[in-house]
Amino acid sequence: MSDCCNDSCAIDALRVRQRGTLRIVLGVNAVMFLAIAAAALYGESTALLADSLDNLGDALTYGLSLYAVSKGAAVKAKVALFKGGLIFLAACAVFAQIAYRVFVPSVPIFEVMGAFSLLGLVANSLCLFLLWRHRHEDINMSSVWECSRNDIASNLSVFVAAGAVWLADSGWPDIAVALCLVWLLLRSAIRVIKSALVELRAAT
Repeated sequence: MSDCCNDSCAIDALRVRQRGTLRIVLGVNAVMFLAIAAAALYGESTALLADSLDNLGDALTYGLSLYAVSKGAAVKAKVALFKGGLIFLAACAVFAQIAYRVFVPSVPIFEVMGAFSLLGLVANSLCLFLLWRHRHEDINMSSVWECSRNDIASNLSVFVAAGAVWLADSGWPDIAVALCLVWLLLRSAIRVIKSALVELRAAT
C-alpha cells in the first residue's frame, strides 16, 4: 500500500499546491507594482500610486507566505502579523502622498489612470481566482486572500476616480479615492493583525 494514503502526504500535497499558487501571484504582483508605480508617477495620480503600493505589499506578502507554507502555526501567525504591519505602512505612505497633493495640487492624467487600473484589475482578478480555493486553509493563506481581495476594490476605485477626474477636470476625485483606499488598507491591516494575534495566542 502506498505511504501517501495518510495525513502527512495530504499535508505535503497541500503545501505543494500552496507554493505553486503563491509563486504565480508573487510574480504577477511584482510586475504590476513596477508597471503601475511608473504609470502613477508619470500620470501624477495618488490613487494609482496607492494601487501600486498595494501590489508591492502583496508581492512581499506572497514571498513571506511562501516561507511560511511549511512552518508551524506559530510561525504562520507571526508572518501574518508582519503582513498586517506591511499593509499598515502602505496606508501611511499613501496618506503622506495625499497630504503632499493637498498642498501641491495637480490634475492627474485620467487616461493613464483608467488604462492601468483596468490592467491591474485583470491581473488581480487572475490572482484572486487562483487563491480562491486556498482562502480557508490556514491563517497564512487566508491573510493572502485578504490582500488579494483588497486589490480588486482598489482597481475599481481608481477606475472610477479616472472618470471623475475627466468629468471634473480636477485632482480632488483622485485624492478622495486615495483616502478611501487608505481606509480600506487600514481596515484590512487591523483585521489581519487581530486574526494573527488570536492564532498566535492559540499556538503558544
